[in-house]
Amino acid sequence: MDIMGKESVHEQGNFEFDRELIVRYDGKGPRYTSYPTADRFKQSVNSEQLREILQQRLPGALLTPLSLYFHIPFCNTVCYYCGCNKIITKDKSKADIYLDYLSKEIEMNAAALRSNPNLSCPKVSQLHLGGGTPTFMSEAQLTRLMDLVRTHFELLPTGEYSIEIDPRKVGEAMIQTLGQLGFNRMSVGIQDFNPAVQQAVNRIQSEEETRAVIEAARRHGFKSVSVDLIYGLPKQTADTVAETISRVLTLRPDRIALYNYAHLPERFMPQRRINEGDLPSADAKLDILQNSIKQLTDAGYVLIGMDHFALPDDDLALAQRRGRLQRNFQGYSTHADCDLLAFGVSSIGKVGANYYQNVKTLEDYYARLDADQLPVTQGLTMNHDDVIRRAVIQALMCQFSLYYQAVEVSYMIKFADYFAEELQLLQPLVTDGLLVIDEDGLFVTPKGRLLIRSIAMIFDQYLRTKTTQARYSRLI
Repeated sequence: MDIMGKESVHEQGNFEFDRELIVRYDGKGPRYTSYPTADRFKQSVNSEQLREILQQRLPGALLTPLSLYFHIPFCNTVCYYCGCNKIITKDKSKADIYLDYLSKEIEMNAAALRSNPNLSCPKVSQLHLGGGTPTFMSEAQLTRLMDLVRTHFELLPTGEYSIEIDPRKVGEAMIQTLGQLGFNRMSVGIQDFNPAVQQAVNRIQSEEETRAVIEAARRHGFKSVSVDLIYGLPKQTADTVAETISRVLTLRPDRIALYNYAHLPERFMPQRRINEGDLPSADAKLDILQNSIKQLTDAGYVLIGMDHFALPDDDLALAQRRGRLQRNFQGYSTHADCDLLAFGVSSIGKVGANYYQNVKTLEDYYARLDADQLPVTQGLTMNHDDVIRRAVIQALMCQFSLYYQAVEVSYMIKFADYFAEELQLLQPLVTDGLLVIDEDGLFVTPKGRLLIRSIAMIFDQYLRTKTTQARYSRLI
């Protein structure tokens, strides 16, 4: 394939909705916010081991700013579709207790980092508050948290600092406070504006309060607003979702995530309250997806990857055009790969070649910290093969292309030899027009973009050689 041909295949936003291929390849698989995926984090990791990992960060990593993630598990009400680790309560004093323990965890992490003589006050270029509902906390509680962070870390002025917002519980004063605290990006949960759908999933949220939050964010210095939508919810039809998207487009968010609802009631108890008879059929979901993608792209949004859309001048779109797009536990990111420190119950971090995850219940989390132990429980240390495959999957998920030379130079391998089995397994996908393989690399076609997870799964050694108890979501 010549250079112009490759550019045609990889042209940003270029895709083709091939319904027959989507039906044929639709199955279940990981979303690849990490590789190996979190269900493979089965190695026991204790407090002392994590301290050593933090103390022994590689010299090169010391020059790269950190990313920080804080999991805030509390919610006022339960949304029936939700699969997050959460605690339903209206008692805000529980957040005060949680902050007491978060403070100790932050101090313990910072102390381990400071034991490295080459690092005094670690620099941070990314920070994200997820949940649960971070804005369950009051302005005073959020201020306390950010003061704690700044006591031990230096937040760079050019950094990306984001927070997930529930518009039902947030007013202009809160948005102003968040802007003053340094947050410059927000993710706003919408899911669906249709009243019948909202009733079916126990999330009643008006367009007016959502619009008020987004407009307040723009007044108070937020650089980017993303909204979350879900298709496949009970009571949804192609027409009702089209109406929701029409209303969302009047808000003109910088980014839109259109997630496929994964109905796993055996795993997530709140989903048992959803009437399965109200869920749209597989054919109806495909109608919704096809119509929604057309609606969004006709409105000028670029399909970044899988289920994410962005305006052409948004940082995500720019990063993809420049080959700098990354993918991590918070989804797509504009910043270079870096060490991620995780705080709070069930949160996942990555330092060097080491993934680690905190305990999953508040009781365990508090007990570990009361015992002066970091609340880590499990993880995985990547071997050389994991590192190579991680780079390959990252390139495919973010850039829809992979040049052999980049991998060969970085990891001292001959791609065709190392991945001989994978190249053979990819041949049916080539025949079906999902990707092109030539002497330079792999190039996902417009037909293959929506099935990028199917392509990435070919390079997942664990899927072929090791069983898992994980229940993955459907690809489409």
